[in-house]
Amino acid sequence: MRKPLLTLTAAAATVVALAAPAAAAPSGDTIVTFTVSTANLDIAVPPAVNLGAAFAGSSITGELGNVTVTDSRSALNATWTATVSSSAFTTGSGTPEETILPNLVEYWSGGAISTTGTGTFVPGQPTQADAVVLNVPRVAFSKTSGSGNNSATWAPDIRITIPGGAVGGTYTGVITHSVA
Repeated sequence: MRKPLLTLTAAAATVVALAAPAAAAPSGDTIVTFTVSTANLDIAVPPAVNLGAAFAGSSITGELGNVTVTDSRSALNATWTATVSSSAFTTGSGTPEETILPNLVEYWSGGAISTTGTGTFVPGQPTQADAVVLNVPRVAFSKTSGSGNNSATWAPDIRITIPGGAVGGTYTGVITHSVA
């Protein structure tokens, strides 16, 4: 009897060995994707400002209000340049005596009020001593390095020289900021 029991035990061990479960995989990969959203490069400026009053032959100075560039492009090289220009200022029918040309309009950006993001933010004209004449477009502010989303806000000033021959009236002109 011992021989059949030993044979039966050996046969059972063989069946168990043949029916053992397969080894489990040591790891598994899941590919995950997502998108970093992008938007635009925008500039926001005050809609209007009144500088007050001054006499012919003098000048008038005032702050334009906050100008903000918002860069939501999520770019690797997130640099930009904001420029500023001026139209002529006119009153009445815009005769020469009723016109103040852009070469009599000075601008300075001042420093940044606030910035966000990485990189180097550079004011075009940090102080009043650096003021530029707006007879041609000028750099108002720029971002020269960095990546990702960012923003900068500054509060520029202008000074308008009023010619001695200017006639009385309310003069209107446009200061244009743009960014690229």
